Amino acid sequence: MWHFRLWEIQDVAVFLSIMLYMCHLAGAISIYSPQRSLIRSVQDDVIFSVNFTCSEIPNIQWTFMSGLVSRTIGAWQPGGYTNITEDYSSRVQAYDNGSMCLSDLRLQDGGFYVVTITESTGSSKDFGFVLKVNEVLYEDLQYLTVSFLALACLAGLLMLAMWLLDKAYKKIMACKRRREMSENDVTELQIMNI
Repeated sequence: MWHFRLWEIQDVAVFLSIMLYMCHLAGAISIYSPQRSLIRSVQDDVIFSVNFTCSEIPNIQWTFMSGLVSRTIGAWQPGGYTNITEDYSSRVQAYDNGSMCLSDLRLQDGGFYVVTITESTGSSKDFGFVLKVNEVLYEDLQYLTVSFLALACLAGLLMLAMWLLDKAYKKIMACKRRREMSENDVTELQIMNI
C-alpha cells in the first residue's frame, strides 16, 4: 500500500523561502531615480541621479541617444574600473551608485540618456532620462546692455547740445538787443541835439 505523507510545516517554509529567493533573483536588478526629465542651461552641470539594487557587483554603462546618434559615454564597476570615452573624459564624473555628473553642458548634449546595469550572470536592466538643454542668451543680453549704454550716451550728448544751443541763442539775442538799443540810443540823442 502506498503511503502518502503530508508536507510538514518546516518543509513548506523551506520551499517557500527557496521560491521567494528565486523570484527575487529573477527580478534582481531594480533602478530608481527621483527625476527622469531634466532641464538645464548651457554651461550648467547636471547629475543623473540613480539608485539601484542587485544581488552582486554590477557593470554600469551610460549611453547617449539623440535622433540617429547613439554613443557610449562610459562604463564602470563600483569600487573597480572606470572607463569614460575620450569625448566625455573631461566632463563626466562617475559615481559608485550608478549616478553620473555631466558638466559644462552644450546644446548638443540635449537628448536621451540610458543607464544599463548588468550583472555577471547576464541579467541587465535599462533606465532612461531625458535632458533638455536651453541656450542662455548672454550675447543678446550683452548686446542689449551695450546698445542701451550707447543710446543713453547719445541722448546725453543731444541734451548737452540742446542746452549749449539754447545758451548760444540767448547770448545772440541779448547781443542783438544791445545793438538795437545802442542804435536807438544814438538816434534818439541825435534827434535831441538838433
